[in-house]
Amino acid sequence: MFDLNSEFGQVVKKHLDKEYFVWLTTVNSKGMPQPRPVWFIWDEQDASFLIFSQPGSYKVKHLRNNPKVSLHFNTADKVGEKDVIVFTGEAEFDTTEPLAHAVPAYFKKYKDGIAGLKMTPAEFGNDYSVALRIKPMEVRGWE
Repeated sequence: MFDLNSEFGQVVKKHLDKEYFVWLTTVNSKGMPQPRPVWFIWDEQDASFLIFSQPGSYKVKHLRNNPKVSLHFNTADKVGEKDVIVFTGEAEFDTTEPLAHAVPAYFKKYKDGIAGLKMTPAEFGNDYSVALRIKPMEVRGWE
């Protein structure tokens, strides 16, 4: 795991706390990386990302065949030399997690986004019913 109290760790923590989405990269059946932005919350207790997905999504299909993933944030630096953070790890399907709208931190963060999808919280939770838990094995980057 990584130390969130180090200088670099503080930059990582800022992104974990403030970013609205993270880029999740899965691998398709032909071995081709497939990046996509996803909503997430950082679970500090479990040191993991919690992401919800639709059961029939490509990312879920990819993860059933290959759980290895990477995640990264956009950098606000136009040159791309600051706040570069890349996580690598494995995704697990978390069948113990309640539906998205019943996870207080997730709902608080994405309440407006859910409304923007013209869905009720319960509709969103039922539609995005697959909980993915990603525990980073490594983080690299520079600030």
